[in-house]
Amino acid sequence: MPKTITPRPRTATGTDGPLASLGGLLREWLPRQRWFAGKDRPVTDLTVLSMTELFPGCLHLLVNASHVPVPTPGGTPPPGDCYQLLLGLRRHLAPRLERAYIGRAQEGPLAGLAVYDALHDPRSADLLLERLRQPGTAGPLRFGAAPDAQVPGGLPPRLLDAEQSNTSIVYGDAYILKVFRRIQPGVNPDLEVPAALAAQGCARVPAPVAWFTTTAPRRATLGVLQPFLPDATDGWSLALSALAAGDDFTAEARALGRAMAEVHLALAEAFPPAGPGENGRTAEAMCARLDAAAHAVPGLLPFVPGLKAAFGALATCDTGPPAQRIHGDLHLGQVLRAGRDWFVIDFEGEPSRPLAERRAPQSPVRDVAGMLRSFDYAARQRRPWRPEWARRCREAFCAGYAARAGWDPRKKHALLRAHETDRAVYEVLYEARHRPDWLPVPMAAIKRLAVWGG
Repeated sequence: MPKTITPRPRTATGTDGPLASLGGLLREWLPRQRWFAGKDRPVTDLTVLSMTELFPGCLHLLVNASHVPVPTPGGTPPPGDCYQLLLGLRRHLAPRLERAYIGRAQEGPLAGLAVYDALHDPRSADLLLERLRQPGTAGPLRFGAAPDAQVPGGLPPRLLDAEQSNTSIVYGDAYILKVFRRIQPGVNPDLEVPAALAAQGCARVPAPVAWFTTTAPRRATLGVLQPFLPDATDGWSLALSALAAGDDFTAEARALGRAMAEVHLALAEAFPPAGPGENGRTAEAMCARLDAAAHAVPGLLPFVPGLKAAFGALATCDTGPPAQRIHGDLHLGQVLRAGRDWFVIDFEGEPSRPLAERRAPQSPVRDVAGMLRSFDYAARQRRPWRPEWARRCREAFCAGYAARAGWDPRKKHALLRAHETDRAVYEVLYEARHRPDWLPVPMAAIKRLAVWGG
């Protein structure tokens, strides 16, 4: 029977309880993880918000990692972030778990035990699937499933190696479980949106089969199980293969544009549009994000006036299509092609942005701009860069989108340029923090977009 522990909030400097065993280990391990959001701000403290013994030898934790606030022109980042951890505990660690090793507890109630990331452990992954197959509770944790869900047991787990902001496990090439790492209160769009689209009969998005949530310290989504498409290939891999072979990709891009328009139409049915977009307020938010990014990445400073001109044009242009629910982080890595069909996945939005913002209605042009930027990224993966390849793909994507949506993104030039500029600014900040070697890719776009008409 799972054992629930609801400690008084204690920090990593505490001298009793599990934090006496885990605090020092986690402070070193957390910042090294791909999904840790505060790499540019040192961890000053850890607080356990919730702890449950999910099954023997496995602790489920929600921890808050506090940071020193760093004021910027765009506002002060929150003092900390909440992360979901599943920690395995063993006296002796099997060689196959060495890559998941966090450390050996030296003191406290767990002294002498090896601590590791339990999501790398097939036994823990098996037991987690069993919890999802049998809806119920474990302390503050809630396990639910779709009414017609019939997930078989005994499916072999396989942890995906791809770097991402969450952790995913594939079960028997039939289902994929996404375990969210950075937790924010509320319903995660990656559960909410696919469920709503499934109710609309939209076949472009895999429907949720099961999920788990928490009620403490506040209600939040922790993970989602969906059908896995074993024969599918993501759009990013397909694009790079086409580039490497010197093949044209316009037919695929056109079909992808049409598929994305279908998803947008289904989203507008599932979540009624909010009415005309507020371009003035959107432009102000874009300018604030630009100021914050330029403060963090000084290489942006010479281009700020030109980029703000793009945002200023947005404030005075027509509002374009109504604001509605969108994907929010669309790029070639978020789409899959199985056979001749395109599917759209990962509706979580940009994890660095507040959950309320990610769930708010926005212009569908933002998704279009995200995909256009992704074609540009693909074309610049190897030298010589292939800007003409990207241009053809961008045109084809917009043409396919226009044929299904009933309006053409290319005819909303000021709107599209502003959203593409905002996306490029986000990319500059992301690459500067996480992948400095990639920084020239969005900076090339910044130089183009800073010139009117770019």
